[in-house]
Amino acid sequence: MNTLTDLFSKELSGLMFIDIETVPLVSDFNLLSERMQEHWIKKAHRVMPNEDFEIEDSWQTKAGIYAEFAKVVCISVGRFFLDEEGECRFKVKSFMNEEESVLLHEFSEMLHLIKKKDFRFVGHNIKEFDLPFLCRRMLVQQVAIPKCLQLSSFKPWSNPNIDTMELWKFGDYKSFTSLDLLATIFDIPTSKDDIDGTKVAEVYYKERNLDRITQYCAKDVVLTAKVFLRLKCFPPLFDEEIVIL
Repeated sequence: MNTLTDLFSKELSGLMFIDIETVPLVSDFNLLSERMQEHWIKKAHRVMPNEDFEIEDSWQTKAGIYAEFAKVVCISVGRFFLDEEGECRFKVKSFMNEEESVLLHEFSEMLHLIKKKDFRFVGHNIKEFDLPFLCRRMLVQQVAIPKCLQLSSFKPWSNPNIDTMELWKFGDYKSFTSLDLLATIFDIPTSKDDIDGTKVAEVYYKERNLDRITQYCAKDVVLTAKVFLRLKCFPPLFDEEIVIL
């Protein structure tokens, strides 16, 4: 049976695993400008047409997933590499900053420094969320979009990046399957004492704990890599093979 080291050159060296964490632009709906409040009211009623809700509550629970009303607070990326002994390992690096423009500039600069230019992003629901969100926020913050993220010209079937949710769908378009659910059915352990995506805004605005969010984001990148390996019927990634910077 092939090892990860055996597969590195052909299957793993050109992959960059990615996850982002986002929060609403402001902690409270009433802190928005009047113009933005009007836009959110329209948006909330459009995405929840049959629900009875308080607009302030909808801001807290829904705004963080829309690039027009939210910002990026953390980006974690992971790549397989060969260590000094020639063994395959997995390394995770995170970018975090309360100033979104600084965060996006740092991430963009990192992408420009990568020597292998034909790498592909891998992530869970990245084609519908993470990558479009990053591009939209880069435009808002006047950060030049790196070539590897210029995806608007691609047809859905020609997008070179790999989405683990898409791999699991096998052409089915009817449902969303979470990363945690895939990890559960594949019997991949996850951290039970951590936050989940629904709590990120609360941790950011109430606890002011960006480090905790970053740890959660990095763990999701590791989990994505482990799920990807299972989806491809590759050997597993063990914790002792992981380096989190």
